[in-house]
Amino acid sequence: MERDIIGRIRFGGGVKLSFLDEFEWIKRLTKDKQSIAVQQACGVQTGIGDDAAVAYMSSGHQLVMTCDTMTEEIHFKSITMRDKDIGYKAMAAAVSDIAAMGAMPRYALVSISFPRHADPLRIEAIYEGLYECANRWSVMIVGGDTTSSVNGMTISVTVIGEVQAGKALLRSAAKHGDIVFVTGELGCSAAGLDFLLRQELPSGQWGHSGKPEIERLIQAHGRPDPQIEAGLLLQSSGVCHALNDVSDGLASEAWEIAEASGVGIDLIEDRIPIAEELMAYAQEVEKDPLDFILYGGEDYQLIGTMQAEHAVDMQMKFRAAGLQLYIIGYVNMESVGVRLVQSSGYVVPIEKKGYNHF
Repeated sequence: MERDIIGRIRFGGGVKLSFLDEFEWIKRLTKDKQSIAVQQACGVQTGIGDDAAVAYMSSGHQLVMTCDTMTEEIHFKSITMRDKDIGYKAMAAAVSDIAAMGAMPRYALVSISFPRHADPLRIEAIYEGLYECANRWSVMIVGGDTTSSVNGMTISVTVIGEVQAGKALLRSAAKHGDIVFVTGELGCSAAGLDFLLRQELPSGQWGHSGKPEIERLIQAHGRPDPQIEAGLLLQSSGVCHALNDVSDGLASEAWEIAEASGVGIDLIEDRIPIAEELMAYAQEVEKDPLDFILYGGEDYQLIGTMQAEHAVDMQMKFRAAGLQLYIIGYVNMESVGVRLVQSSGYVVPIEKKGYNHF
């Protein structure tokens, strides 16, 4: 009998799972993922291994804090996401909230609950994804919690960032006369999820559809990119007013800005960017691509408002930085809500809907 590196006990030619305790899990999942030297360089004095973490914050800055939770069968399924992508997306979703404030993410706390019989290889893959995303944005994972669950898995990520004092971008700051912008194409994540649910293939068998356009949709769903650089550029510009990230669909996020700011927002249908891959897929499944864009969600691009006279200059700055900025509408004072200016010229109200847990 011998014990291998992931805590399984081997009996002859067979394999039987042993149950790692909480502390063994923590060591297994976090050991050597971020070196002490790297953590110290990022301001961590005491990281994982004590009752709480200790870290430094920059002088003249405020804390920006968020928490995001993903639950198995609600946010992810084995037929829609690889294990490593689950971890990556859990971190990306929380980091995106920091980007929406125009802030820099610094530290993260990760809590995970899973059944005692869970496959250690699966949990390790999730943590690989968590650290992959965190390392990409120099976010230090400094603690969290590991617990058992009756069944199913839940991952909760808390991210702490910082922003220059008084300079956080809020969804309540839209002003009359502002233009409305987004930082990228929307709807691809929802279309990717739609494709995967239609296939109902076991995990891993849908990774190579043979169609590059489908691969991009799947990638958009499993590996979203939080728009940290765009958020920082908008914050430093001084011309951005309101900002929000597109986690629940363009309609929902526009409504959040409109209600919080007490303004009306008109989105111009012909100005909303539509990816070629989304257009092709929507035609294939006989759906309106705007349905994916308005009500899909999980794109994690940014939607915001800024002074109209600075829009062209900001587009040039974004282009120089290798980023995108699309002007898709404007703020009005006629009413509180969101409307769509259709290609035909008709103006129709947009429902306040998108992904909603309840």
